Amino acid sequence: MKNKLEEIRKEKGITQEQLANALEVSRQTVGSLENGRYNPSITLAFKIAKFFNLTLEQIFFYEED
Repeated sequence: MKNKLEEIRKEKGITQEQLANALEVSRQTVGSLENGRYNPSITLAFKIAKFFNLTLEQIFFYEED
C-alpha cells in the first residue's frame, strides 16, 4: 500500500512530531508510514484521515509492485 501522507502533512505545515502527538504514536511511526515501511492498522488509518479531514482513499492507495 502506498500513501500521500508526507505530501499532505507538509502541505498543512505540520511536523512529524506534531502529527505523531495528535495520533498518539511515535514520530518514528509517522516516518515509517511516510516511507512505506509500515502499513497502519485500520484504526490508525481512520485517525489519520479524520485528522486531515480527508477520506482514506485520498491518503492511501493500493499499487502493485
